[in-house]
Amino acid sequence: MARSHFIAGAAALVALALSTGAEAQVSDGVVKLGVLSDMSSLYSDATGKGSLMAAQMAVEDFGGKVLGKPIEIVVADHQNKADIGAAIARQWFDVDKVDMAIDFANSSVALAVEQLAKDRNRIAIATAVGTTDFTGKACTPNEASWLYDSYALTHSLAREVTKQGRDTWFFVTVDYAFGHSLEADTTKAVLAAGGKVLGGVRHPLNTADFSSYLLQAKASGAKVVALADGGGDMINATKQAHEFGLVEGGQSLVSLLVFITDVHSLGLQAAQGLTFVTGFYWDRNDESRAFAKRFEARFKSMPTMVHAAVYSAVRHYLRAIQAAGSDDAKAVMAKMRELPVDDFYARGARLRIDGRLVHDMYLAQVKKPSESKGPWDYYKIIGTIPGDQAFQSLEAGGCPLARQH
Repeated sequence: MARSHFIAGAAALVALALSTGAEAQVSDGVVKLGVLSDMSSLYSDATGKGSLMAAQMAVEDFGGKVLGKPIEIVVADHQNKADIGAAIARQWFDVDKVDMAIDFANSSVALAVEQLAKDRNRIAIATAVGTTDFTGKACTPNEASWLYDSYALTHSLAREVTKQGRDTWFFVTVDYAFGHSLEADTTKAVLAAGGKVLGGVRHPLNTADFSSYLLQAKASGAKVVALADGGGDMINATKQAHEFGLVEGGQSLVSLLVFITDVHSLGLQAAQGLTFVTGFYWDRNDESRAFAKRFEARFKSMPTMVHAAVYSAVRHYLRAIQAAGSDDAKAVMAKMRELPVDDFYARGARLRIDGRLVHDMYLAQVKKPSESKGPWDYYKIIGTIPGDQAFQSLEAGGCPLARQH
């Protein structure tokens, strides 16, 4: 009897030790995610509340817990200001014990949060972020970029358009890191394809009046007027370009960033024929349709490529915590790179050492009104760009971590 009591007591001590160890693997007893986005301005339709919904769906689908501990989501609006975004992230990481921040929807905000995440040993995951510096010269071991960058959005598109004979370009560019990166990468691709850039003009973020910029574009005589902006800026510029007769006068309007919510806002009559690169389309296959229908039922809108990317990234992050047995940022990032991303958003994708998720992108074109079969039936997928062609190489990106790889 004494021996059996000893064995039972030892087993209880072992169980207690294992239980205590398991608790210690999740810091503060909770895994906390922060959706930091544009909740109220020009990018909010494509990101914002839809990104929050996508994160909530991913957490729910995971069961609401990881390693036996609850998963919580906090949300904030950075107002497209890097200092506000940085202040929110600092509060999250230092006081609120947020483990991972995601989305950003603004390159300047993303670059600021990326460095804070590195310093605090937290994780920053970008979805709607265009600057290649995020995974390039500013890269850290604690970040990931899940959707596009300016290279992926522009390189294949500019090459194809230029080769079709539309070989002189003029840029209307939003004046901050995202627009600058879009213009620079497009220019490289145009020149490499034998085209010429005749000039460009820069406009403030979230401007309402594009008249002076579009008149300069029209006067340039360029065959292509490229809109290096997004969201509300892209919508306003496109509408006003038609009012000023750019397209009717023989110039081609190319948008370097298009969300399905932009097309919905513009309507097919105004948006038809727009050719662009996207990372996701809801009607591409059975899996994407299934996710989109669930999302639409709750959000009353089809998911943008950003919303799909947020869901995929949150799901992968939680899988990595489960696999690592810990929410420590370094351990989780190691598992995120080790595990393939294989879901409705990306098939067989891998996270590189520089934080770039390498996945297929798609060349799309907006349908004519006569081609659309119903609500949100807006895109024709006219080509697939394999991930290793869609994104610049690890060596070309300039990430210091690449030299250690």
